[in-house]
Amino acid sequence: MPSNGIVRSWRRAMATMNVSLPDAMREWVEGQTQSGRYHNASEYVRDLIRRDQERADKIAHLQRLIDEGLDSGVGERSLHEIRAEARRRAGVDHEL
Repeated sequence: MPSNGIVRSWRRAMATMNVSLPDAMREWVEGQTQSGRYHNASEYVRDLIRRDQERADKIAHLQRLIDEGLDSGVGERSLHEIRAEARRRAGVDHEL
């Protein structure tokens, strides 16, 4: 297909899911759509789920770093040496 500046759009396959909400939450969702930030409730819920997935990924990454640190055992440097290295990396010349 020749490129003539027209961008073809496509739609991802979507599944339907019904969710029951208390009135206060339903009103909140409606308020989010009425604010203009979201076109409809589905768009708002998809955004919430995407952000929750990103958050879960960040937490999993942090947990891997924690596990790596715990698995590495006790280091040989003193607390004073660790603080001095941190100050050097931060560009601080004196002890706080």
